[in-house]
Amino acid sequence: MTRYLIPRLNGALLGLLFSAGVVAAELQVQVVDGTGQPLENAVLTLTGPLGAPAAPLRAEMDQKLKQFAPSVLVVRTGTAVTFPNSDNIRHHVYSFSPAKRFELRLYQGTPSEPVVFDNPGVVVLGCNIHDWMVGYIYVTEDPWFAVSDAQGQVQMQQLPAGRYTASLWHPQAADMLPQAAGELQVGEPATRQRLTLELPTTARTPPAAPAPSAFGEAFKKATRDAAQ
Repeated sequence: MTRYLIPRLNGALLGLLFSAGVVAAELQVQVVDGTGQPLENAVLTLTGPLGAPAAPLRAEMDQKLKQFAPSVLVVRTGTAVTFPNSDNIRHHVYSFSPAKRFELRLYQGTPSEPVVFDNPGVVVLGCNIHDWMVGYIYVTEDPWFAVSDAQGQVQMQQLPAGRYTASLWHPQAADMLPQAAGELQVGEPATRQRLTLELPTTARTPPAAPAPSAFGEAFKKATRDAAQ
């Protein structure tokens, strides 16, 4: 179900948790919009009784069929992200976002050096060659996180049982800021929850074709709302 989730607990850490009396639990969440429709590409982050275990902070944002893949990526602060180009044409990836400004000039294949996202916030990605290409990297300091799939489903496994504070974010949210989603009690058996993230009415009606100014509009929205 989950399109992206880090970190996972390794066997040694699981042994420590069990020996300390901490139960590893599972959380299943469906994220819906205000009309009750499943919401894809919603970011769910959690803070809870324990921090996440240390894990390699690495992720990947590909480019396929002249689109970023995934279109929404969530990473923890300090993560090194690589930007492979799986197309047979060159792309020029960049961001002007305050959380991370960078530029990967016209290239094919995979750049030798990843980009480290060291500040929390929303990073809007564009391609200097293909104006309709828009991607989002949501950088969080919360230890647990995932992105919903096409059915709005999120599944997190091996969570320490306990009470968590949840937040939700989506690139089409009115203010481009995370929204509080209440508290979740995670335990055994698997905990199932349904969370709602309100979106503007127009956000659920996609345009007939990619707008040439898609990146510009997304970037202006992100920087405007972040400054409020």
